[in-house]
Amino acid sequence: MQAAMEGISWKLFLLSFLLLEGSSQDFGQTQFICTSVPKDMDLCAATMQNSGPAEDLKTTVLQLRETVLQQKETIMNQKETIRELTSKLTRCESMTEPGDTRAGSRRKEPGSSKDTMGDVSRGAGDTLSQLGQTLQSLKQRLENLEQFSRNNNSAQANSLKDLLQNKIDDLEKQVLSRVNSLEEGKPGQKNETEQRGKVESTLTSLHQRISDLEKGQKDNRPLDKFQLTFPLRTNYMYAKVKKSLPEMYAFTVCMWIKSNASPGVGTPFSYAVSGQANELVLIEWGNNPMEILINDKVAKLPFVINDGKWHHICVTWTTRDGVWEAYQDGVLRGNGENLAPYHPIKPQGVLVLGQEQDTLGGGFDATQAFVGELANFNIWDKKLSTADVYNLATCNSKAQVGNVFSWLESSIDIYGGTSKWTYEPCRQIN
Repeated sequence: MQAAMEGISWKLFLLSFLLLEGSSQDFGQTQFICTSVPKDMDLCAATMQNSGPAEDLKTTVLQLRETVLQQKETIMNQKETIRELTSKLTRCESMTEPGDTRAGSRRKEPGSSKDTMGDVSRGAGDTLSQLGQTLQSLKQRLENLEQFSRNNNSAQANSLKDLLQNKIDDLEKQVLSRVNSLEEGKPGQKNETEQRGKVESTLTSLHQRISDLEKGQKDNRPLDKFQLTFPLRTNYMYAKVKKSLPEMYAFTVCMWIKSNASPGVGTPFSYAVSGQANELVLIEWGNNPMEILINDKVAKLPFVINDGKWHHICVTWTTRDGVWEAYQDGVLRGNGENLAPYHPIKPQGVLVLGQEQDTLGGGFDATQAFVGELANFNIWDKKLSTADVYNLATCNSKAQVGNVFSWLESSIDIYGGTSKWTYEPCRQIN
């Protein structure tokens, strides 16, 4: 009996020593644990059988340690990012004074008479360039009015023309004065927003007065001989088609377009429906090529039109296999398929010219606005043939007008300073 007890005690001592040896490698302080083991049981087997909880604990500790190390590394990376962003912010703040309206600032001065918060941030050079283009377009309109007044001997037209010419001369002097101020390095940046607001307000007034004057010519010319001008990249200049589109399983969209805007001419038109703002959109944004979007599916178009010249463009599409074609100046420039196949264009939407819609009828982004001139915008609910497109581009007398939407002044409302005036792009190619 005594020999048996000594055997059991010796086994317990060995087992405790093994547990102590295995645990002391990973934990600080240790303690002896006595566990009874049957006499005929192998000590190694007993040790492995009783080491389950210890091994689980060891695995858990290692996992926790790895997690802590990973979190520490993440925190260090975030601290470095925060320091870098703080440094950049400090440099930006040091370069831009309060009220500064140079590139990168969208702040509006309290004295500004016009809301310009939607305008794209631009430097003085860009602003002057765009104002110069606007003044040039006003001059062209006045030349048309002069021709009209000479042909009709209208004293009232002559009087209004002279008044508007004086206003334009005053604006040119303001622009010239601004250029001289910039060249001489005179301080004037603080008042730039206020001056710009006044100039834009005057331009809007001039656009309106010229438009009123041109209304007197409506009885003497066809209602489709006009164009829309979007002189500045803002989120408030646009035109809205008065009626919606029907459901379409095919379409052709054609227009005359002129722009030298860079980067990207913007959005000539967008059609949004409930639940889908990108039902049908034509857009050239940033340095990307022009794209056609149908139900938010995209195809890149091979158009090159931002050279300041009039171009005729057409896009055809059919829901069957999503086949599309792109024409520029009467010539097929590209085609493809699988563009929103078997998705009909939905009805009861909003058709906007000059802006891209992020919501139904609104949500305009100034960076996506169209800058340039637009005319003879027509939509058909069918695919036009190559011959039909060529007739349109060459102003052939056989050219069709849109059976879904045709280009008429009475079909469009304009907003925000967009101008509507007499012009025929076809004169430029005949």
